[in-house]
Amino acid sequence: MKEVWVKADPWKKELVTTALEAGADAVIVPADKIARVKELGLIKIVSEEGDIKWGEDVVEMEVRTPEDEDRIVELGREKRVVVKTTDWRVIPLENLVARTGNIFVEVENLEDARTASGILENGVHGLVITHPDPVKVRKIINVIKEGRQTLDLAEFVIDAVIPAGMGDRVCVDTCTLMGEGEGLLVGNSSQGFLLVHSESIESPYVAPRPFRVNAGAIHSYTLVPGGRTRYLSELEAGDEVMGVDSKGCVMNLTIGRVKIERRPLLLVRATGPKKTASAILQNAETIRLVNVGGKPVSVVKLRPGDKVMGYVEETARHFGHRISETIVER
Repeated sequence: MKEVWVKADPWKKELVTTALEAGADAVIVPADKIARVKELGLIKIVSEEGDIKWGEDVVEMEVRTPEDEDRIVELGREKRVVVKTTDWRVIPLENLVARTGNIFVEVENLEDARTASGILENGVHGLVITHPDPVKVRKIINVIKEGRQTLDLAEFVIDAVIPAGMGDRVCVDTCTLMGEGEGLLVGNSSQGFLLVHSESIESPYVAPRPFRVNAGAIHSYTLVPGGRTRYLSELEAGDEVMGVDSKGCVMNLTIGRVKIERRPLLLVRATGPKKTASAILQNAETIRLVNVGGKPVSVVKLRPGDKVMGYVEETARHFGHRISETIVER
């Protein structure tokens, strides 16, 4: 996900408010306006005395010559570099993106923002929006932030659904409303996950809670932003988890609450195209996986041979990070 900063220097309160409401990552403001920003809301501040210090953590450079490119690459090893050029259309930024990762670029319109985001496929590290119109700034932020990461989900065939006694399971209550086909990837192993559906479905037993995923037993892994895994037992309010829909589109979800309660459990085992996956989930009609059509299917109705969606990791994990190592998990 690209970092998006909004330039409100010269000061313009409406730009800061727009940045806060639209989900920008930071605002650039004069030093004497830092207190004003903090009164409006919580967002990173780029300024001489801000959270990200101008001149110390981030510098600005204009590209005019090949020597300027070399200097930016050198600076980019330790700082964020906001790049300005008289005509940066693709070629200068391609060179810089290929050589260093800390490149930000000033953009004034949506076309430039899209171009910078797609340079060499991955694009620049961040964008600095300089347009003075809050309406246009909001549109740029919305379009860039909606560009989602995707995962290659796979079909898994159910092998068995087995009662697993009593245990502690985790409900993950997020700050986002989820819909059909959306949930969290959960697994007993860090290399095989099943897509557990959100509680967004009408049921005669309980009212829908579309912000919640009854995710599984406390030892289970789930994916989080940054390409890592975490145990469900570790999660708490303010953390982020990686929401996924049936097409593999990713959305970063902020956790508002985690509930751990003792409940009867089921072990679900399934075989995918490359690996097996399993998850221990609550034994209840309202707990659902996602079938190959993107529809929720209750775990108590699963039978051997049924197909559900899941995800396979090619590498092992150590403290949540991918590693190239042989690890056997059973």
